[in-house]
Amino acid sequence: MDTTYHIPVMLQQCIEGLNIKPDGVYADVTFGGGGHSRAILKQLGDNGKLYAFDRDACSKCNLIKDSRFTFIEDNYSNLKSNLHMYREIKIDGILADLGVSSYQIDEPLRGFSTRFDGTLDLRMDTKQAFSALNLVNEYAEEALVRVFKDYGELKNAHRIASSIIRQREIKPLETTFELKNTLRHLTPERTENKFYAMVFQALRIEVNNELDSLRSMLLQTLECLKEGGRLVVLSYHSLEDRLVKNFLRSGNLEGEEEKDFFGNKLTPFEVITRKPVTASDEEVEQNPRARSAKLRIGQKRQ
Repeated sequence: MDTTYHIPVMLQQCIEGLNIKPDGVYADVTFGGGGHSRAILKQLGDNGKLYAFDRDACSKCNLIKDSRFTFIEDNYSNLKSNLHMYREIKIDGILADLGVSSYQIDEPLRGFSTRFDGTLDLRMDTKQAFSALNLVNEYAEEALVRVFKDYGELKNAHRIASSIIRQREIKPLETTFELKNTLRHLTPERTENKFYAMVFQALRIEVNNELDSLRSMLLQTLECLKEGGRLVVLSYHSLEDRLVKNFLRSGNLEGEEEKDFFGNKLTPFEVITRKPVTASDEEVEQNPRARSAKLRIGQKRQ
C-alpha cells in the first residue's frame, strides 16, 4: 500500500459511526487509498464482508488481499446494481468519503491541484473521454457561466467565462497554469488560493458529474440498507453537505419533510449527528485536508 495515497479523515469517528457488526456486510463506496476499508476489516469477523468501490483505476494499487474484501471498479452511482450482482440485497452499512484523494491532488498530470502545472484533466475515471480540457475549450459561454456559478458559487462567473472565451480564441487552454494566468486579473486580494480552489472545484464537479452521482447513490441507500443499517458520509464543500443533510433529515434530496395524517414526520433515517462532526484542531494540523470535512451519520429506521 502507498501510505501517501490518502490519510483517512476522521477515521475513528467514521468507524464508530458505522457501528460495525462482526458478521455484517458493508460498502466503502470511495475506496481511494483503502484506509477506511482496512479499518472496517479490522472490526469484521470471519463471516463479515466488505465491498469497496472506486472509479479511479489508480486505486487498484492499494487493493487488500483478504477473502472478505471485494473491489468493484465502478462509480458509486451504480451501488445497487453491483451489490445485487453479488447477491447482496440489503447490507449493514455504507461509508462515503467524498474527498479527492491525496494521490489525485499530488499527481500533477491529473490536474487536480492548483499548486502544480499539469494538463487540464480532472477526471476521476481516466477511461472517460471528457476532461477539463474539453470543458474549458468547447463549452459555450452560458454553459461556462452555469458551471462556475452553480458548482463554484463564484459571484463573478460571467467575467470568468468571458475571460476563458477570449483567451481560447487566441490559443486553446491546455494546462492548469495557463488557466490560472488567464484568470489572474480576477483574483481577489489575499484570497487568490481560495478563488482558484473554487474555480477548479467547479470544473471537477462538472467533469465527473459528481453531484448527480451523489444524488443517485444517496437515493439507492434507501433500498440497499437494512433496517438499523448506518449511512456515514464525509463531505468537503457546501454543495455536497447540503444534499447529505437534506437526505438524512427527510429521505429526499430537497429536504422536504413528509408527515402522516396525524402530523408525525415520515423520515426513513434517524439522524445520529444533529450537527455535523468536524475534525479536531490536532487532526487538522496533521492533515490540513481534514479542515473542511463534515461528517454526517444516519441510521435506517426499523
